[in-house]
Amino acid sequence: MQPIIDGRTTVESDRDTVTVFLIGMRINNPLAVRSWLPAVRAMPRMLSHLEQDPTSGLLGYHSWLGRTTMLVSYWRNAEDLTRFASDPDAPHAPAWRAFNRSVAATGHVGVWHETYTATAQDSEAIYVNMPTFGLAGAIGGIPVGTGSHTWKQRMKSAK
Repeated sequence: MQPIIDGRTTVESDRDTVTVFLIGMRINNPLAVRSWLPAVRAMPRMLSHLEQDPTSGLLGYHSWLGRTTMLVSYWRNAEDLTRFASDPDAPHAPAWRAFNRSVAATGHVGVWHETYTATAQDSEAIYVNMPTFGLAGAIGGIPVGTGSHTWKQRMKSAK
């Protein structure tokens, strides 16, 4: 378990942008284990593959499990994410083909994703008494200090 960082921290980065990718699935029929188990097992393989390749562009991620699962991941850019998703030798492409071939039409499992690219000036973050988490975990956190006490100060585009 990561230690809690006392007080307030935020994110400061020399990055121009970061791509945030949310992906998840929902088990619509809990009894249809043969439908949803392959989808559940696919994500750890993908993450392991990405973590082993420092050039993948994956900066960090957090996941939540339940009937509806969600993974929030941070990427260097959208191009890196697209390259991984379309790479026939990476674990995503075969898992996606298998899902579409044998599970999608059953309705037993729902899948979704959302992708956002944010500039440093159009984003901000605050963490209070938290372990390293979220964007700070992906690109680094710093203590809140002069010029970063309010969301408006942290979000450079706010006027």
